[in-house]
Parts: sequence; structure tokens; C-alpha cells
Amino acid sequence: MADLFLIARIAGRTVAIASDQVESVVDIGEITPIPRAAAEVRGLAALRSRVVMVIDTCAALGLPPAEISPTRAVITLVEGHHYAVLVDALEDVAPFSVAPLASGIVVDGGWAKAGCGIVNRDGDPLLVVNLRALIPGIAIAA
Repeated sequence: MADLFLIARIAGRTVAIASDQVESVVDIGEITPIPRAAAEVRGLAALRSRVVMVIDTCAALGLPPAEISPTRAVITLVEGHHYAVLVDALEDVAPFSVAPLASGIVVDGGWAKAGCGIVNRDGDPLLVVNLRALIPGIAIAA
């Protein structure tokens, strides 16, 4: 059975995010840095009368900073808290069936901790990303 996925670009790579992880997608305005925060935490931003922690996906994946700072984000709810996970772009929403990461597929670096499956979009395999894995200090269920 197919599930619904948001197709996005993160650090220049097209990925799929399960719709049950997506509360909304937004344009991010001013981000206020947090002193001594983990590198993955870009800062705080005001969103619809609440404050959300903004997650820098490049830092969370152990990648160099983006040349152009992302201005879009996926809002996700994890353990009762809202997080804004920065994305380069949002492309589409579509149904897909998820296949597990096969042993022959090499997923390197931070992508290995965030990747939780593969979907096939018109012959192109897309990595399914678990947003929870990008948030510092949050345990990932096995």
C-alpha cells in the first residue's frame, strides 16, 4: 500500500519525507541564534505565535554549510515540541511504497543515520528521510 510523501531537496539532494512527519511547510523569517547551542541548531524563529527551534540540515548531516541559506522549512512535531527543519526546496506530494534500504545500497555520512528507506519516483530512487534523526538529543526508535 502506498503512503503519502513530501518530496523536498535537502543539501542539494532530492529526498522523500513521510507525510506523518510533516505538520506544515513554511517560509522562515528571521532566525535568532542560540548561544552555545549544538551546531545542528540554527536558532529560534517565530511561527504563528509560537517559537520553534530551527534545525540546520547541512550541519545535522555533517555536510558543509549551504552556499545559499535555505528559507523554507518543514515543521515537524517531535516529543511534543515543534521543530523547523530547513530544506532547499519543496517539490511535490505524492504516494509511494517504501522499500527498505538494501544491503547493496551505500548511504554515507549523516545520510546513513537519517535514511530509513527508498521510494521509486519514475525510475529514480529517493532516500526516505526520518526528520527525527536530524534533531540533536532525540533518540531514534529502532
